[in-house]
Amino acid sequence: MDFEDIFTAVAVAFEALGALAMIIGFLIALVLGARSLSRKEAGSEAFSILRTTLGSAILLGLEILVAADLIRTITSKPSIEDAVILGIIVVIRTVLSMSIQIEIEGTLPWRRAVLTNGGQLLSKAVARDAAASRAAKES
Repeated sequence: MDFEDIFTAVAVAFEALGALAMIIGFLIALVLGARSLSRKEAGSEAFSILRTTLGSAILLGLEILVAADLIRTITSKPSIEDAVILGIIVVIRTVLSMSIQIEIEGTLPWRRAVLTNGGQLLSKAVARDAAASRAAKES
């Protein structure tokens, strides 16, 4: 195995990890939404939790996929055509990530005081659910 084959395998692993992050995030979103409904919270609250958590999972997956594209670009012997195609893919994924981030947080990324990423948003959703479960058990 030469250098390029190793990094191609690494890029494929990153792509699989990105897809897995989205799939697991989708399942987490479904569970959190269902738990919200089971606690007798409003349907709009459950939908909001589902939407935010799913958006966070997609955001995390896109960030990992951009990393995979960067690894492919750096380690391959791209032609101008390959470099342009990969550049367009990265731009599209970056724009999607920014759009999802704006949708989730309701503010432009450069106007946020604290930078957050998909993983942080996903962990906040899980923490919010755990707090709501504890509050429901106490009452």
